[in-house]
Amino acid sequence: MLIIIGGDAAGMSAASKVRRLQPEAEITVFERGPFTSFSA
Repeated sequence: MLIIIGGDAAGMSAASKVRRLQPEAEITVFERGPFTSFSA
């Protein structure tokens, strides 16, 4: 399980990289604002 704090470009980039390397990984992202970045 991977927990990412921050849904900005860096957080989403990290989640994207892990998803490519380990497609079965459980990824949870915490973001305090209403939006996450889709630029990763």
